[in-house]
Amino acid sequence: MTMNTTAHSVPGADTSGERPTSEPSVSEILVGHGFRGWIAGYQTGDVGCWERVWRLYSNTMSPASARVVVGCLAAFAKSVNCCSRRKVEVGAAGQCGFCRDEVLAVSMVAASQHNTCPAMRACAFALVETALLDDVLHHADTFAITLRSQQYVISPRWIVNANAYVDPSPMLPH
Repeated sequence: MTMNTTAHSVPGADTSGERPTSEPSVSEILVGHGFRGWIAGYQTGDVGCWERVWRLYSNTMSPASARVVVGCLAAFAKSVNCCSRRKVEVGAAGQCGFCRDEVLAVSMVAASQHNTCPAMRACAFALVETALLDDVLHHADTFAITLRSQQYVISPRWIVNANAYVDPSPMLPH
C-alpha cells in the first residue's frame, strides 16, 4: 500500500502533496509555531525563542496545561532535532505560513491524532530523512495525545502526502 492511498482513508486528508491553503486553526498554529520556536531555540541557543512559544501556549490555555503540553512539544522537537540527518528548517519567528519541515511536523501530529500511522511514519521519514524513527514517533504521539486531551485537534486536511516532500534525487542510481 502506498502512502498516497493510505491518506485516502482519512476524510479530508490531502493526498496531493500540496500544503493546506486555508488559514491555520489555533491547534495548527500551536503545533507549527511551537515547533518553529523550539527548533529555532535549539539551533540558535536563544532562549527568547522558547519564551515566545511559552507565551503562545500560556496565553491560549491555562499555565498548568501549557506546562504539560510545552514539555511534550520540547521532547518532540528535541527528538526531531537530534535524529534528523540534516539541519531542520524552520521559518522566521514572525513569518506567516509554514515551511516544508513545519508542515511535516504539523502533519505528523495530525496523523497521530487521526490514527493514521502510515502517514505519520511517512511524514517522520520525510522530516528526519533517516530510518531511525522510533524516538521521533514516540514523542510525536505523546505530543498529539496531550494536545488532544486539551481539546486541540488538528484538521485531517493537514495530513499531507509525504512522498511529495521527499527529495528523490539521492535515491536515483548513478
